[in-house]
Amino acid sequence: MNNTNSMFARAMPLLLGALFVIGLVAPFAVYPTFLMKILCFGLFACAFNLLLGFVGLLSFGHAAFLGTAGYICGMLVRDAGVTPEVGIVGGTLAAGALGWVFGVLAIRRTGIYFAMITLALSQMVYFIVLQWKATGGEDGLQGVPRGHLFGVIDLSNNLAMYYLVFAVFCIGFAIIYRTIHSPFGQILKAIRENEPRAISLGYDVAKFKLLAFVLSASLAGLAGATKTLVFQLASLTDVHWHMSGEVVLMTLLGGLGTILGPLVGAATIVSLQSELADTVGSWVTVIMGVIFVICVLLFRRGIVGELQALIQRAGIR
Repeated sequence: MNNTNSMFARAMPLLLGALFVIGLVAPFAVYPTFLMKILCFGLFACAFNLLLGFVGLLSFGHAAFLGTAGYICGMLVRDAGVTPEVGIVGGTLAAGALGWVFGVLAIRRTGIYFAMITLALSQMVYFIVLQWKATGGEDGLQGVPRGHLFGVIDLSNNLAMYYLVFAVFCIGFAIIYRTIHSPFGQILKAIRENEPRAISLGYDVAKFKLLAFVLSASLAGLAGATKTLVFQLASLTDVHWHMSGEVVLMTLLGGLGTILGPLVGAATIVSLQSELADTVGSWVTVIMGVIFVICVLLFRRGIVGELQALIQRAGIR
């Protein structure tokens, strides 16, 4: 088992390097907008996985961070006339601040109580966005210009926009990867595995949970702000509880608690939605539900988790 784990550790930098190279050349082979959608939702799922997979906190309110950052970024870029990078930073900071508020209210609860509090708070955000005239209500925030990055690079060019999204994803993923493998990340794992023991060792568990929650919310907001620039739109869908359910599905399908699982899950769900939307219409939601049930009952480790387990078994033999 130790040999297999060390093999994974040695292979991970090579795999990440290969994926980075693939990401650089991908827009020349695949429709860039489709790839940008995968990257945005991939970062969103990775941010959620940081909380659920490595801290053990199930949030049903992460759509609030994705959507809030998207709306703030859209209003800054469209109405205040700031450059795209300022809009992304503003949206990310807004999501982080909202995450702090959510965390302070919910972090001392666990299990279903924590999940229900985050869901209730998220629905409050949804109601505010729906009623606030500045957000466009049911029509959403439309006509958000992509603008010029640093006032120089025209992001109306899909290729330029793709490389911005790719850079944002890489930065967000690097933060998550470094966090997981840092002493802070090891404490988070200890809290997930045995919270009473972590408390007995002298760790302020509530503080560590809150920090992880704020970091997860901020990275979800980074994904949401970037997504608004890509599609030039922030909509109610981004703050609806369905979106919180989707990111749970992406994470479980790809592999909870794995590094690349959320990205694989996001790519799978986005691809299925794109392929099935024209053929089955509203039945896509039903199909996603069936996939969720199958994943929970038969493939609890997810795609990446099952592959790792298969490799481990082969290594043991």
